[in-house]
Amino acid sequence: MQMRHSLLLAVVLLVSTTLYSQPSRHYPREAFQTETPMVHDPVMAYADSTYYLFATGMGIQQMTSKDRKTWTVLPQPVMTVIPQWAHDSVPGFTHHVWAPDVIRWHGRWWMAYSCSTFGKNGSAIGLLSSRSLSFPVWNDEGCIVTSREKRDNWNAIDPNFVIDDNDQPWLVWGSFWDGIQLARLDSTMHLAPGEKPRTIARRYDSSFKDPAPNPTSQYAGTNAIEAPFIFHHGDYYYLFVSWDYCCRGAKSNYRVAVGRSKHVSGPYLDRQGRDMSQGGGTLFLEGDKKDYEAAGHCAAYTFGNEDIFICHGYSLSMEGASVFIQRPIRWTSDGWPEL
Repeated sequence: MQMRHSLLLAVVLLVSTTLYSQPSRHYPREAFQTETPMVHDPVMAYADSTYYLFATGMGIQQMTSKDRKTWTVLPQPVMTVIPQWAHDSVPGFTHHVWAPDVIRWHGRWWMAYSCSTFGKNGSAIGLLSSRSLSFPVWNDEGCIVTSREKRDNWNAIDPNFVIDDNDQPWLVWGSFWDGIQLARLDSTMHLAPGEKPRTIARRYDSSFKDPAPNPTSQYAGTNAIEAPFIFHHGDYYYLFVSWDYCCRGAKSNYRVAVGRSKHVSGPYLDRQGRDMSQGGGTLFLEGDKKDYEAAGHCAAYTFGNEDIFICHGYSLSMEGASVFIQRPIRWTSDGWPEL
């Protein structure tokens, strides 16, 4: 009898702490394949001879591929149960989960995700963990960081993990307000004790007097910078950010800028030596006005001997739909990335 009670208790605990991958009414009933995935805010991982793609969606959209050409869109999201703490922390948030990031560190896969409502900075970044991507059981690891309206001058969305040369994890995040934030994490991938966010990149410096009005939100202001991603290559950490405005279809003017630093904590300087915390940044990618009106919210990876850059772009032929873009990165003689 005691064994049955212990087994029942174990099952109850597992159910209460695990976010099972089950079919959702917001997703197709069956998996299907495509060479033109429709995604927003894509990130990738590679394990067991398979590429995994995760993106914004109801419970986090997910796809797989063997060759990065043909993608299988899975019929279930990463999360079918949103933790109650997320609803409690972010008024108005339901199931549309934004801008995940995924990384393998110390034998586990860690996934950060964003809980928010459009244009407001009452937001939270949550954390999941799993031993496997092939047969994932994603465990709720709680909240990494929250922002509060009228308390914080930054926004807790668009997370990206980075591990430095000393095996120290960091989190970079941010959207609008005072720009891109960075903080050191502890061994559980939560903010280290006493750690406070610091601003490492802004769209404009403090002396800029006349930025263009924000066409998307009356709350977020005009410091139009978000979606950071730090990529370590050679002697430098490269900070990619998205400038200007997404989420407007063919009216979007999203684009990507970059700077670099020899230290993950910065300062990040552009090719002209301007500090990104004071409005610096070298333009890296923008819409070509032929295939894409705009492009942004990027990530960068090394797969085998190839460095690749991914993002979403607003397709002109598809009336502004947001589609997956991937391009190889080449490096200039002085160590700057180009597509």
